[in-house]
Amino acid sequence: KQMAVEQRKSGVSLTTLGFGVDNYNEHLMEQLADAGDGNYAYIDNLREARKVLVDQLGSTLAVVAKDVKLQVEFNPAQVSEYRLLGYENRALKREDFNNDKVDAGEIGAGHTVTALYEIVPKGEQGWLEPLRYGQAQASSESNIKDDELAMLRVRYQAPQGGSSRLIERPILASQQHGKLVQASDDLRFAAAVAAFAQQLKDARYTGDFSLKDTVALARGAKGEDRFGLRGEFVQLVELAQSLQTAAPADQPGRSGEVLSRRE
Repeated sequence: KQMAVEQRKSGVSLTTLGFGVDNYNEHLMEQLADAGDGNYAYIDNLREARKVLVDQLGSTLAVVAKDVKLQVEFNPAQVSEYRLLGYENRALKREDFNNDKVDAGEIGAGHTVTALYEIVPKGEQGWLEPLRYGQAQASSESNIKDDELAMLRVRYQAPQGGSSRLIERPILASQQHGKLVQASDDLRFAAAVAAFAQQLKDARYTGDFSLKDTVALARGAKGEDRFGLRGEFVQLVELAQSLQTAAPADQPGRSGEVLSRRE
């Protein structure tokens, strides 16, 4: 990792690709790619190899932005609670956002990044117990901008380095679709993937949203699916659903718990 850090200073990046299933350390592979300002991918079939080594090769080799950091600040007049889905190993401290010495991710040509947040609108029931003294009242400036759901800040450096640049964009409440069925195929499919990940873990936040619902959501959002990867994901969820067991009626537990054994 230290070698990768030293080499990236001279413009040499490190991209790691994982193959096979035996003695495979995915955590280390991802850490090496992060340290080397490169990308990480796991290749388990020919379709994935074509996507990574042919169709996405340009985004891997041609970096257009270095040390990209994203920060989302929610308006307390609109949002009472929120949580970020995933990215646990990429979280930064608040003070590190403006610190150009803190390493972050790279963005390649044609590369996109998706971050999913689950939010609780102001006045709705959330996950946490209400505070005895309540939250501090939103500032008068925030009240003036009641249509702002959140503020998105992106900080990045040019590929050749130098001081970072800042982009700020408000996310307006009026931009909300309102219903999931009105969202784009990409957003609905991403939501299905996020739901499946949580259902495999502990289903703490998915409530009554079942694997069957995940299959229906993903299948309805497959879109063009030129690589066939979305169809492969639907098959994966259906496989998990076939391994599903219901908790006995006389024992406490979650209905629809997924077996962890290999078949």
